[in-house]
Amino acid sequence: MNKTKKYVKWLWILFLSPMLIIFLMVFLVSTGTFGDLPKVDELLNPKNNLATIVYSGDMKTLGKYYSENRVNVNFNQLDKDLVNALIATEDARFLEHSGVDIKALGRSISGAFTGGSKGGGSTITQQLAKMMFPRNEKLSKPQLVIRKMKEWVIATRLEKLYTKEEILSLYLNKFDFLNLAVGVKSASQIYFNRGQDSLRIEQAAMLIGMAKNPSLFNPIRKADTTMHRRNVVLNQMVKYGYLTKQKYDSLKVLPLGLNFHREDHNDGLAPYLREYIRDNFLKAWCEKHINPETKQPYNIYKDGLRIYTTIDSRMQQYAEEAVFEHMHDLQKIFDKDLRTKKNYPFAWNVTKQEIEGIMNSSIKRSDRYRGLKRAGLNHEDAVATFYKPVPMTVYSLRGEIDTVLTPFDSIKYYKSFLQTGFMAMEPQTGYVKAWVGGINHKHFQYDHVKVSKRQVGSTFKPFVYALAIQEGLSPCHQVPNVKTCIGLPDGKDWCPDNSDGPNDKNAGKMITLKKALANSINYVTAWIMKQYGPHAVVSLVKRLGITSDIPEVPSICLGTADISVFEMVAANSTFVNKGTYIQPTFITRIEDKNGKVLEEFIPTTDEVFSEEKAYAMIQLMRGVVDGGTGSRLRSRHKLFNQIAGKTGTTQKNADGWFMGLTPDLVAGAWVGGEDRSVHFNSMEEGQGATMALPIWGKFFSKVYADKKLKVSAGDFPKPKNLDPNLELDCSKYDAIDNYGTGDINEFDNL
Repeated sequence: MNKTKKYVKWLWILFLSPMLIIFLMVFLVSTGTFGDLPKVDELLNPKNNLATIVYSGDMKTLGKYYSENRVNVNFNQLDKDLVNALIATEDARFLEHSGVDIKALGRSISGAFTGGSKGGGSTITQQLAKMMFPRNEKLSKPQLVIRKMKEWVIATRLEKLYTKEEILSLYLNKFDFLNLAVGVKSASQIYFNRGQDSLRIEQAAMLIGMAKNPSLFNPIRKADTTMHRRNVVLNQMVKYGYLTKQKYDSLKVLPLGLNFHREDHNDGLAPYLREYIRDNFLKAWCEKHINPETKQPYNIYKDGLRIYTTIDSRMQQYAEEAVFEHMHDLQKIFDKDLRTKKNYPFAWNVTKQEIEGIMNSSIKRSDRYRGLKRAGLNHEDAVATFYKPVPMTVYSLRGEIDTVLTPFDSIKYYKSFLQTGFMAMEPQTGYVKAWVGGINHKHFQYDHVKVSKRQVGSTFKPFVYALAIQEGLSPCHQVPNVKTCIGLPDGKDWCPDNSDGPNDKNAGKMITLKKALANSINYVTAWIMKQYGPHAVVSLVKRLGITSDIPEVPSICLGTADISVFEMVAANSTFVNKGTYIQPTFITRIEDKNGKVLEEFIPTTDEVFSEEKAYAMIQLMRGVVDGGTGSRLRSRHKLFNQIAGKTGTTQKNADGWFMGLTPDLVAGAWVGGEDRSVHFNSMEEGQGATMALPIWGKFFSKVYADKKLKVSAGDFPKPKNLDPNLELDCSKYDAIDNYGTGDINEFDNL
C-alpha cells in the first residue's frame, strides 16, 4: 500500500513537474529575469512604419510615400469574410482565450511527443506579438524556448490592453503580404484592386491563406500552391460554420482572379505634383517639425502623415488625358517634320559644335556618368562606356520598348520628345486643381510646372498692358502702330519689329490696345514700355507673384524672361480675382497618423489692381480669343463662352505658350523641347496656338462636359460700380475680325 502511494506520488510529481517548471519559467520571464519585455507604452504604441498618404481635394488617394507600404484600417473597415477566415484558419478559439490557448498548446505539445500533427499552438495574439517584436533569427533551442514564453507573456498583456477587434485589426495591418503590400489594405489593392472592405469571399481566403507562409503561398510566383491553400482556408470556414458546403463547392473551382498591380510612385494621378511635394515641400517641412513620439523630425516614409491637396481628381484626370492626346499627335508631326532634315532631333540650323556641347553636357549630368565617377573611373573611361550598346527599356508613343542602344544614342533619342507643363487654378481661392509636369513621369521626371522655367514670349505682354491700364488707359485707347525705339545705356537703340514685318497691312495706322494685344503687335508693346520703363513693369510683375529673375531691360516686354507655368497661371489669375493676387496653394493641411492637424495652409494675398482695372484687363484679353491669335478655341474646340487669354511663341519656335482665363478656372500650358535647340522648323507648327493652346482647349472641353464639376461657362462678373466712362467696347474704333483670324498664318513671334 505504501509502495502504491509512493508510486502515485512520484507519478504526480512527474506529471506536475513540467507544468510547474513551465509556470515558474513563465513567471520568471514575466518579471524580466530572462531579459526585458516591452513596456506598456510600447504595447500601446507599437512601432509601425506607416505610409504617408496624399489625398486629392475630393478625397481620392493620389499616392503614397513609404518604406513599407502600410496604411492602417480599423476593425469596422475590415470585410467580415477576412475576419471569419482568419479566425477559422489561425485560431478557432480566438474569442474564448486570453492570449494563450491552453487546449491548443496541449495538443501541439502532445503532437510533438507522439509525432502526430495536432495543429499549431500559436494564437492570433501570439502571432501578433511575434510580428510586433520580431525574433532574432539565430537562436539556440533554449533561447527559442525563452523567446516563445516571452511571446506568451506579451500575448496575455496585449489581451488586457486591446479588445479582440483591435487585436484582429492590428494583426491584419501588421502582416506583410509581399510584393510591397504590407497590411491588408495595401494587399487588397495590389492583388485585387479592391478595398479591404469589399473583398469577395475567395479573395479574402487567399489573403488569409498567405498568413501561414507568404513566401510559399505567393500568388504571383506559385499560383497553384496558393489556390490550394486558399481552398484549405475556405474548408476551415465550412468547418466552423462561416460558409456552407454548397458555397464552398462553387468557390473552390474558381481561379485566383488576381488583378495584380504593383504600386509604383510613377503610377496614379498627379505624379509630378506628388514628387514635387515629396522632394521640395515635405523635405523642408519635416526638418522643421518634430514628431513627439520619436523626438525626431517627421519621416514621410514611416510616420503615416496625411497630406491633403487641392487637386480635383476629375480635373487632374482630364488634364492628363488632354496632355496625352495632344502631345501624342504633336509628337508624330514633330518626328515627321524633323526626320527629313539633318541634325535630328536638333533643328537643321544648329551647328555640329553646338550639338557636341549639348550632348557632352547631357552625358555629364546623367546618373550613369555620376555613378561611374563615384566608382572611380576617370572622365575618358566613363565617357567611353556611353558608346557601348547595352540592353535597355525606352519610352515610346506606343509604350515601353525593349531594345539595345548605346547610352549616347538613348540620350539623343530622349531629346527628340517634346515636353509640356500644364496647370489649372481656381482664381478665387488659389487652389491648384490640376498639375501635369510632363509627358511621362517614369521616363521624364523633370517637372515643367514649377521647377522648369522657360522664356514666356508674348504671354508676358498682358503684364505690360496691365501697367498701362493701371495708369489710366482704357482697352480702347489708340496708339500709332509704328516702330518704337528705346534708348539703351550703351547709347544704342532697341527697335523691335512686328512679327509680320513688312506684311503688316495696318502698319502706320492708329490701333487700340485691345486690338494690338489680340494680334500681339510688338510695336505697341514697345510703345507702352517706353512710356513707363522696365522698372515699373518689373515692380508690377513682382506684385503678381512672379519671383523669377527679370532684368530691368526693355526687351522683357516681349517675353525674354524665363518664368514657370506655376507663376504665370497665378499672375494671370489676379485679373479674374478682381485684381487681388492670391498665392497658389496645392496643400490645405497636414495631419499625423491619428488625424491630428499639424499645420493648415492659408494663401497670402495682395491687392494689385482695383476691381475695375482687373475687369478692364479681362475685356482687353478677351480680344485674343474672340478674334486674335487664340481664336482656335472658337473654331476648332467649339468653346464659345467668355474666355480671356494670350498665346506666346519664342524665338526659333523653342517655346509655345497659352494662358487662358475663365470666371472659375485659370489654366496655362507650355510646350517645347528639353533643349531649346530641339524645335519645329516652321512657325506653322511651332507657334503657341499650335503647340500649347490645344491642351487648354481639350482640357476645358472635358471639364465643361462634366456637369458635376460645376465649372461656370458663363460671363465674367461686372464690377458693381464700373465707371460708365471706361471704354470697353472698341468696335467703333476697329473690328478685330478684320485684323486677325488666329489661323496658322497669324502668330506672335518675338
